[in-house]
Amino acid sequence: MPKRNDYISWDEYFMGVAMLSAYRSKDPNTRVGACIVSDTNRIMSVGYNGFPAGCSDDDFPWEREGETFDTKYPYVCHAELNAILNNAGGDLRGCRIYVALFPCNECAKAIIQCGIREVVYLSDKYADTPSTRASKRMFDAAGVRYKQLVMHTPSITIDFDCDKV
Repeated sequence: MPKRNDYISWDEYFMGVAMLSAYRSKDPNTRVGACIVSDTNRIMSVGYNGFPAGCSDDDFPWEREGETFDTKYPYVCHAELNAILNNAGGDLRGCRIYVALFPCNECAKAIIQCGIREVVYLSDKYADTPSTRASKRMFDAAGVRYKQLVMHTPSITIDFDCDKV
């Protein structure tokens, strides 16, 4: 019997892990997950956007508009930063990070500082913003590659019924 031919690629697999991690986010508007992977295809860490540990997501604002203090923006940790901080001490130099949205400038700094060498993303919908333009400028200067992933598998349904496996 020949092996299956319809399996997903490594890139699709790791992006799937990032997307599944996003489902942990409580953000009512934007759910982002990140997955950091070694050059030998080992998952080093995952993260999603949310408030720092100890800051209850029931006590902090989720608003997107209004006075900055009363919005989510000064409080939420982005998925990329959480993935970097969640790493259990493994060396991230030479790794790649999978993320749904192209990283902001603050996450770009953390990505560069910890030695991640490649960013794989799905959407660059904020490409024209100063934050994303700054990210690309820093990535280019630091030699961090970035590529938009074109998915060959448009969706995957996860079925938790073990009798169907």
